[in-house]
Order: sequence, then structure tokens, then C-alpha cells
Amino acid sequence: MRRNENIVFLSKDHYFGLIHIWKIKQGIRRKVTLDRIVKYITFYWENNQKAHFEEEEQYLFPYLSGELIGKAIEEHKQIRTLIEQIQKIGGIYLIEKYIDLLTQHIRYEERILFPYIEKNLSDKVLSEIGGKLTKEHHTEIESYADEFWQ
Repeated sequence: MRRNENIVFLSKDHYFGLIHIWKIKQGIRRKVTLDRIVKYITFYWENNQKAHFEEEEQYLFPYLSGELIGKAIEEHKQIRTLIEQIQKIGGIYLIEKYIDLLTQHIRYEERILFPYIEKNLSDKVLSEIGGKLTKEHHTEIESYADEFWQ
């Protein structure tokens, strides 16, 4: 699906989020130690995902209200909490829960929330969002040294 140019940055982040998930799954499949995977999840959060959530919450979500945005905000909270738990406790159960929740969240935003936004926000509002994202968008950093998924 072709994404509105003003929110395409966020869709590209989602693509990288799916690659992030794939790498974790590969690590699990290859029986990589969980501490290596936890370090990668932490790296990805600190260098990419945290900024993405903040951009959505600051530049996109304020233009809408209701159930659809509420669901996205709640999922952000759940993912943040899960990352904290992974960092403190680790464990395959939490990592697999993170994989599932992040996958569902990305699919929700791409398949439901973003099409709704494109349909219901005016071109002017989308342009405002796009202008803010162009100035502030965090560029994905994927220079993680431990390529355990290889």
C-alpha cells in the first residue's frame, strides 16, 4: 500500500521494526544466548524504537482522539513495560511476548490506524505532521556489532 508522503517516515520505521523482530527470531532459532538478544532489544529501543514512539505520540496522535488512538497509546505503554521487564528479568517468555506484541502493534498501525489517519485528516494537517517529521525524524541506526542473527 502506498503511504501518504507525510507519514512515510513512520512506515519506514515499521519496516525496520519488522526486520528487528526477524533478527530476534533468528537468534532464538539459532539458540543464541538470551543475554545477547536482550542487549540487542535494549540497543534497538534506545537507538530507534523509543524515538519512533515519541514522534508518533508528539506529532501524530494529538490530531486524533478515540478508540483507535487509545489502542495505539496503550500498546506503546505495554511495549515500554515489556522492554523494562526484559531488561530486568530476561527470559524467553518475555522476549516472545515482545515479538508478538510488537508485530501486532506494527500491523495495527499499518493496516488500520494509518489508513484511518490518511482518510480522516485533511491535507493541511497531514502536511503539518510531515513538516514536523521532516525536521525531527530520527534516522534508524542499525550498526549493532553483534550480528547474532547471521
